[in-house]
Amino acid sequence: MSHWRRYSSELVGTAALLCAVIGSGIMAEQLAGGNTAVALLANTLATVFALYVLIESLGPISGAHFNPVVSLVMAFRKDLARHHLMGYVIAQLIGAALGAWAAHAMFDLEIWQWSTKVRTGPAQWFAEAVATGGLLFVILRSPEGKASSIVACYIGAAYWFTASTSFANPAAAFGRMFSNTFAGISPADVPAFVVAQIVGGFLGLFLHSLLKSEHA
Repeated sequence: MSHWRRYSSELVGTAALLCAVIGSGIMAEQLAGGNTAVALLANTLATVFALYVLIESLGPISGAHFNPVVSLVMAFRKDLARHHLMGYVIAQLIGAALGAWAAHAMFDLEIWQWSTKVRTGPAQWFAEAVATGGLLFVILRSPEGKASSIVACYIGAAYWFTASTSFANPAAAFGRMFSNTFAGISPADVPAFVVAQIVGGFLGLFLHSLLKSEHA
């Protein structure tokens, strides 16, 4: 039954992450008085703290991927058994949707929504490739026991230096399309984001391999 523990960990972790991303976006938008920079800062901080806690608490169970591209790259490297890949991805997608709906329920919003927030164009796609490539690179380069802080710090920075605010995660894009709030993305824009994220993830793996020494 250990594989079910892994899948449950990925589902719960992804749900909690998306709940934090979307819920903090709703709260930030309500309190920021129209100041988008303040709202984004609040959204960033909540995401960073949640990501750190979730990786620390669930990493020993499933590796705390919470991201289909991370799972795909890990399966490609054989760090994740390939027969677990589909279970991980399904759990992550279900968790992402549940996290969005939980956030809506907490703020007394309509549970079922479709986002109308447009996020598209070559600059946004390139930003997602950069964000996801960087994410995989720092995951693979993180010293043992330090991935939680390094990944959380990277995502916090990438919120601000990427034009897309660094989704860097197909499950995040999937979950956020169900939320017509600050963190949302139009469903029509999700496929291009996912393609860019997959390309970026393997570019991050390539860069890691290129710089890998005999001792790392």
